[in-house]
Amino acid sequence: MLTFPRLHLQPGLHAGLHRCVQAFPPAGLSTDQSAARFRAALLAVALLLSIFLSGCATAPAPEAPPSDLFADHLFGPSTATMTEAEIFGLTPAMKAYVTEVQRHRRGREIRRALFEALYQRDGLQLEYDSALTRTAAQAFEARQGNCLSLVIMTAALANELNIPVVFQDMPVDDAWSRSGDLYFNSGHVNLKLGRALRESVSSYDSATYMVVDFQPPPAGRSMDGNTIGRHTVVAMFMNNRAAEALARDRFDEAYWWARQAVSADPSLLYAYNTLAIVYRRHGDAAMAERTLRWALDREPKSTMVLNNLAQLLDAEGRKAEAGVLREKLARLQAVAPFYYFNLGRTAMAMGDWQRARILFERELQRDPDYHEFHAWLAAALRQLGDHRAANRHIEKAMAASTTRADHELYSAKLARLRAHAAPTPRH
Repeated sequence: MLTFPRLHLQPGLHAGLHRCVQAFPPAGLSTDQSAARFRAALLAVALLLSIFLSGCATAPAPEAPPSDLFADHLFGPSTATMTEAEIFGLTPAMKAYVTEVQRHRRGREIRRALFEALYQRDGLQLEYDSALTRTAAQAFEARQGNCLSLVIMTAALANELNIPVVFQDMPVDDAWSRSGDLYFNSGHVNLKLGRALRESVSSYDSATYMVVDFQPPPAGRSMDGNTIGRHTVVAMFMNNRAAEALARDRFDEAYWWARQAVSADPSLLYAYNTLAIVYRRHGDAAMAERTLRWALDREPKSTMVLNNLAQLLDAEGRKAEAGVLREKLARLQAVAPFYYFNLGRTAMAMGDWQRARILFERELQRDPDYHEFHAWLAAALRQLGDHRAANRHIEKAMAASTTRADHELYSAKLARLRAHAAPTPRH
């Protein structure tokens, strides 16, 4: 799985993150039981694999961005630098782990030995966490990461075992999340493991791969995606780091990460969108507009770029220009992400709990797996006196949360709801 930002705004800025959704343990279990249940579910996910034939096509060289899209002088010195080797680098502990995989393979094909060592219950016991995009070493040490982090870690271990790796960008339905007024669109990647190059020639088939996916597609959907290069994965990592820095208002850091993402893969157009949002949040509207228009020329149907550019023009009082863009956007996107959710929050602020409930339920029809929609619906239901339904939606929010902090927050809210609903003991 993986995370990458494509910024886009309504009413906040819209960013494009490769961030996959994975549930934390369900409510009603002890800490140990929850961890075991979560790891068991992750194992069941990871064991879904497929063997199939694939071919690769040579893509044309991407167009280099013009130098006037960059404004290094507007930002402080770069502290956000990382090379490809550092992103995929192995620690001594990881190399020792690889040695153990080789020692205990017991005649199995090496890629299957790696697969089972990573995901069996007595293995690394990985957990999904979207709070930070980690390097291979950081994900291994923490035993957790988002989709991109876990893919990078697996690729690094496979590389040490001389197993060929192919990265895939998977087509997925739009999934949105938010941090303040930043809205993130999430994507997904997986990887395929080929037969190890140093195994016997008779067992090697360069066209046969095993898919490793930390969030397999729904039943019936293909596990074959768009093949991407390692440099694109590096660009996605840097773009994620830029978005994460943006969410913390660290604009200098965000700028240098976004700049590096563009340099690593100039064809990753949503990285330009991220760069434009950095400029706008930093107060550099002219650079933001220049970058968004350059991206829009190359991807005219990008709803993120259209939305962000329209909002920028609106803020500058250029209503007619913004209106043209909004008309085009309306033809591409009937309802903006978080539209009903934001209306629901307004209704909550006005004390109109019934209207808020209806609006949150409508947002959940569009995206039933986003934790905040369930949490706010639970708040409206509690105000309406329906504590049983509120309890149910907090449980769903907890199950859909993608960070340990969110999981603990909803766990505490659930405990308060249950305490409130519990009958008062008689003496």
